[in-house]
Amino acid sequence: MYKRFAFTSLAVALILTTAPSAATAGTPSPVTVDNLGPASAVTSTSVAEQVGDRIWTATSGVSPVQVGAFDPVTQTVDRKIALPTGAGSWAMTHVGTDLYVGLYTPGDLYKIDTTTGSLSKVAQFGSFIWSIAATPDGKIVAGTYPDGGVHEYDPSTGATKSYGAAFAGEQYVRSIAADADTIYAGVGTKAHLVAIDRATGDRRDVLPAKYADRTFVATLALEGGKLAAGLSPTGTMLVFDTADLANPVEVQTPGGDQYVTAITVDEPTGDVYLGTRPSGTLYRYRDGALQRLGSPYDGAYFNRIFVAGSTIRAELTSQVVTYDEAGGTFSGVDLGTAGLPPAPEQAMGIAATRDTVLVSGKAGIQVHDLRTGTNSRAFLPGEAKTLTPVGREVYLGVYTLARVWSMKPDGTDLRELGRIENEQTRPTDDAYDERSRTLLISTEPDYGKYDGTLTEQHVDTGQREVHRGVVPKQSVRSVGTQDGIAYLGGATRNSLGTTPLLPEATVVAFDLRRNRTLWEVAPISGAQTYSDVIPYRGRLYVTTDDGRLAELDPRTGKVLSTQTIGTGQSRLAVARAGLFGTDSKRVFQVVPKGSAAPEVRTVLDGLNTQIYGYPLITASHTGDALYTIKDRDLIRVGNLPSGADR
Repeated sequence: MYKRFAFTSLAVALILTTAPSAATAGTPSPVTVDNLGPASAVTSTSVAEQVGDRIWTATSGVSPVQVGAFDPVTQTVDRKIALPTGAGSWAMTHVGTDLYVGLYTPGDLYKIDTTTGSLSKVAQFGSFIWSIAATPDGKIVAGTYPDGGVHEYDPSTGATKSYGAAFAGEQYVRSIAADADTIYAGVGTKAHLVAIDRATGDRRDVLPAKYADRTFVATLALEGGKLAAGLSPTGTMLVFDTADLANPVEVQTPGGDQYVTAITVDEPTGDVYLGTRPSGTLYRYRDGALQRLGSPYDGAYFNRIFVAGSTIRAELTSQVVTYDEAGGTFSGVDLGTAGLPPAPEQAMGIAATRDTVLVSGKAGIQVHDLRTGTNSRAFLPGEAKTLTPVGREVYLGVYTLARVWSMKPDGTDLRELGRIENEQTRPTDDAYDERSRTLLISTEPDYGKYDGTLTEQHVDTGQREVHRGVVPKQSVRSVGTQDGIAYLGGATRNSLGTTPLLPEATVVAFDLRRNRTLWEVAPISGAQTYSDVIPYRGRLYVTTDDGRLAELDPRTGKVLSTQTIGTGQSRLAVARAGLFGTDSKRVFQVVPKGSAAPEVRTVLDGLNTQIYGYPLITASHTGDALYTIKDRDLIRVGNLPSGADR
């Protein structure tokens, strides 16, 4: 079975006729386009800060970014401010009643006067601000990507300064804290904790050598001379005395948690509160002992923890929760219903079943019911990068931790099947092989790691086989399958924070029954990534991230033709009418021409797709239509032209 030949039925919305672009060869029949509304809508936040009696937060992955103030008394978001730039925020702090918000794409720094509501852009630090903190003397320090830099903004003068890269060769300053004399920068993808002298700029790495194999110092909190640092991917917290940084206390969270996403040091008591993933557990570290307080729900993501006397609150992905220590329970308020409503986000994955179209995004999946024309949101503790319908189940490849889940096509009965492990974190593609009844998932390794995997999830037995390094010295970006053979497209960039080991990427054919490689080729000179690989009518078609297409003999890997079809990455799907694809600008058709190179015809232009990640396209259950994204809307493309020569 060809991958992404999914299952759905006809749903009719606004129908319009779309003529081919001027560049289209021939005169194909006009397709129909049904707009099914926003592909995925969400209230998703990644940051929070308390100013006075309000908990401020900001949305991510939607446009415009909304900053909202939550009142714990009325349990409403009673103030909202739209930011004119940015795709989201991971960084927030305050000085007095002034709230500072650091954005990504671009790395703008905004100030909000919370007493008047006035908004002003005060600085820009590159393309991505990962972290900000306020110093005791009222300055703002920021950690950035991809320069791995540390920067400072002085509100009293408007001046900025740069301390340069925190640690040479590293791209991320994921966390930051500061006292009167020192800035502490949490670095990755190879973990470092860098102490920078604010006066001289001198720096030293204070992370003990035994933790050098970690990927990130991802979380920092500093109060009263106590510095707490969360290390990934082992769920470890180190507690430093800033007067003696050489001897931190190690606190290891139990139960296999890999991330400490939030830390708060309660200065009056010295207690340290931390939230972990993937379990979504709140802990308290007191007098040398770690105490489990509980979990608001499985997979909860703690963005920030607030402690005021006996009151403990936390801001999560889309909720504010309060912990009742006497009863050991949580009560929560959904930010969407509180006044920060869902907005169209950048979709991440797509699949179609007989009755639904599924679009994944942050912490959930939008379920479009084709019978009623309505849609709903299914919560997922992570991001489904891949979705594959198989019979009465839909299988999900979930970021982070490269987890495998399943659910029903209507979004119910969500179950975790296990983790791919092997230092993998990001599923990149999937396909279902009917001959072996196996779901195939390709993955990219964790930050700073090498060698992706091909994972076989056997749907009949539930067993998993993981083949790491099957595409040598690369991550595995794409996978297609036919008759027990997996076709794998590599990517020279193994993971974020790594340097390619090879000059160009390769394509591999792998025999699933014998667990051996049949052939490996580099079909397109200089290609760094193969966006997609798919068998169709006795040929193998592969696309690259720089807009090229190759046609191969699937038995031998022999290159039959190559051509340029665009400027960026493309994804392909098989429908009844033929082989189609999208590059987020258009929908095109690949028409085989025998011994000649295939013809590529535009069938729908002007998509202006706004997504997070790879182009999205899938075929309907009957194969009579395609689903893809236009702007941020889900559309159905029908009346597809035949792939026959004209």
